[in-house]
Amino acid sequence: MFNNNSIIDIIHHRFSCRTFSEEPIPVEKLQKLNEFIRYLPIGPFGGRNNFQVFSASRQDSQELRDLGTYGFIKDARGYIIGTAQVGKNNIEDFGYQMELIILLATSLNLGTCWLGGSFTRSTFALKINANENEIIPAVTAIGVIENEEKARKGLLRRQIKADQRLGWDQLFFENNFDTPLTKQAADKWIMPLEMIRIGPSGSNKQPWRIVKVGNVWHFYLQRTKGYRENSLNRFLGIEDIQRLDMGIAMCHFELTAHELGLPGTWLCQEPCIQKPDPLTEYTTSWIMEVS
Repeated sequence: MFNNNSIIDIIHHRFSCRTFSEEPIPVEKLQKLNEFIRYLPIGPFGGRNNFQVFSASRQDSQELRDLGTYGFIKDARGYIIGTAQVGKNNIEDFGYQMELIILLATSLNLGTCWLGGSFTRSTFALKINANENEIIPAVTAIGVIENEEKARKGLLRRQIKADQRLGWDQLFFENNFDTPLTKQAADKWIMPLEMIRIGPSGSNKQPWRIVKVGNVWHFYLQRTKGYRENSLNRFLGIEDIQRLDMGIAMCHFELTAHELGLPGTWLCQEPCIQKPDPLTEYTTSWIMEVS
């Protein structure tokens, strides 16, 4: 699926690239992306979302600039645009599927950057011919990386502390939210959890929380206070970005587990675990297959 590259290596290599080369995306790489999208797996909750890659040459790059990304992106030669049907867990499915496409792009040595709030939804909706029953939770800028070392040290990345992550004791727990999960207890599941920990999230808020009970990993969203209710977000029509983050976490966890030969399946069955606060809500569970 990912050009015979290890998904663990790909996740480690991915970063939010905001400055691109003016070179167009090579045709053969666009073909691989489009072929992948054509057979894109459905989301864990059954979502069948619509994704397209729009790219531009040097001559017609102004068309993509006119889409509007509020100045956060420089010289992107393409965008991955997707629509989701209104419905339960639609945004989690969207995040899961978009991250699959991003990881393939990373395996092709292309740069990408999630845009959950900093884009003009109306112009992107026209570009993909979205209907009134579809939403665009996010788009992804994509292109050739001009200077990876410089891109990784960009000012915006430093401002949001993009490479800093919360520790294990703040993210992963055993039986309840009062008992941090040790790496010894995580055993062979250390790497799937670590791939969640280093994953991207809106404003680097890292809202995922995982509680292990027996052979089940329960996934929770711990919302950032005031983040969703921000008046600017409401004015701009920004979707529930932290639910996108949960889809990304699920994608990283599942792909890594499969690569390591750790079988399991998703099941929505909320356990009787005391939540630490009203901002914490259940999303789904991963049931490990025990031999």
